[in-house]
Amino acid sequence: MKAGRIKQWAVGIAAMAMPVFAYAQAATAASSADPVRWQLNMGQGVTSQSLNAYSAHMYALWICVAIGILVFGAMGYAMWKFRHSKGAVPDKDFTHSTKLEVVWTVVPIVLLVLMAFPATSKLIAMYDTRDSAMTVKVTGYQWMWKYEYLGEGVQMTSRLDRKSDAIRQSGTQPTLADHAHYLLDVDNVLVLPTQTKIRFVITADDVIHAWWVPALGWKQDAIPGIVNEAWTQIEKPGVYRGQCAELCGKDHGFMPIVVRAVPKAEYQQWLAAEKAKNAPAAAPVAPAATGTGTAPAQVDPEMVEDVLEGTEPTAPAAEAAPVAG
Repeated sequence: MKAGRIKQWAVGIAAMAMPVFAYAQAATAASSADPVRWQLNMGQGVTSQSLNAYSAHMYALWICVAIGILVFGAMGYAMWKFRHSKGAVPDKDFTHSTKLEVVWTVVPIVLLVLMAFPATSKLIAMYDTRDSAMTVKVTGYQWMWKYEYLGEGVQMTSRLDRKSDAIRQSGTQPTLADHAHYLLDVDNVLVLPTQTKIRFVITADDVIHAWWVPALGWKQDAIPGIVNEAWTQIEKPGVYRGQCAELCGKDHGFMPIVVRAVPKAEYQQWLAAEKAKNAPAAAPVAPAATGTGTAPAQVDPEMVEDVLEGTEPTAPAAEAAPVAG
């Protein structure tokens, strides 16, 4: 019995310490947007929306921790203080307490209101796409993405990279040595500038997809016939990965997303290179005709017509030179 109680206390202490471990892990892993092994907490991300979501999550978590400590602390104290082995006798006449009922009704309402105000303001900001510096159109297909930089004349398709596709079709067990980002790499990445508010318009061509990059802090459905909006402003350069988050067919699990965020100057260089690569080839210029001094530089159309009809004027015959006697 004693060993069982020790085990119960150990499990309880470990459960209460979980939020502290999660908070400490998030603080140490804040520099990386990718998930890590044995991660307990959500990531902070690299945008204002992801930081808002993280702060709201932590705010609610610590409120839940405080409630848990009070409730389970009171339960533990009551079970220990008034245990049967100490001669405690239950009060069979107790039915209810008006004061307690008022307290445990009002306190949750107050807590919900306190959490609703910051959550509402953050939700409103998440859908405010005004004052965006650029717009990217995202279209989902089975099973790839198409990106269009609206107003720039640059577009591309992005699908699972060939190496990942070859490994998955080979039937072998993939390892990190084979591919560090197996099923999370693409042939053409979406390049975006940092410190820039970017508007996304998201739709689909065939079935419902969902464009999701966890480090950006939001997910948006791509629905045929409907255009959804979202925005982001990436604070740090880096490579951020995601996936389609809506079951869209047999290759749903092979529809990754890769975003490469670069400084503004580097983005402008990349955009100029893409425009030059996609620009149509210039038509060859015909060389200008040059005269020889004995013939006209251009042919007279009337003369050509006379030649074809056989009525062209003939040169006068040269007079015979007098022969000396």
